[in-house]
Amino acid sequence: MSEKDIWTIKLDWLNIIHYLGLDSIDEIPELKREKAIKKITKLHGSEKLMELDSKELEELVASELLDSMKKELSTKAKKQEQVERDIQNKFIPFKNGGIININQKDLKDLDIDLNGDPTEILKKLAEKFFRPGSDDDDDDNDRYDEDHTGYYI
Repeated sequence: MSEKDIWTIKLDWLNIIHYLGLDSIDEIPELKREKAIKKITKLHGSEKLMELDSKELEELVASELLDSMKKELSTKAKKQEQVERDIQNKFIPFKNGGIININQKDLKDLDIDLNGDPTEILKKLAEKFFRPGSDDDDDDNDRYDEDHTGYYI
């Protein structure tokens, strides 16, 4: 840091990160941080920047970083939207009684007569897929009294 960049001491990078909608300072490339600071120093002068309040400085740096990081921020927003869509597509059908994807390999274990009564088929499917508890019942019937909460090496 040179003498003309001494105004950067007033910056609270957590506020800048929050303003940009990022999770950590590592998401801002070091090169872009340095370029933003140099550009702001060049435009406004270090004396004028020293006179500004820290909140004003943070907004100034954040807006400069927002301009220089448009591509990174848009890709992050697209990834976040994709994750939200995936979660919504996977879990919303359970809440609204929608379609549940069933793997046909799971149906091999059931003794279902597909030409039989539909209510019996639904009962067996409900027992198979919506049964509370774990699928591995043989661990509960062990004759040894041991802790089943973790793994031991």
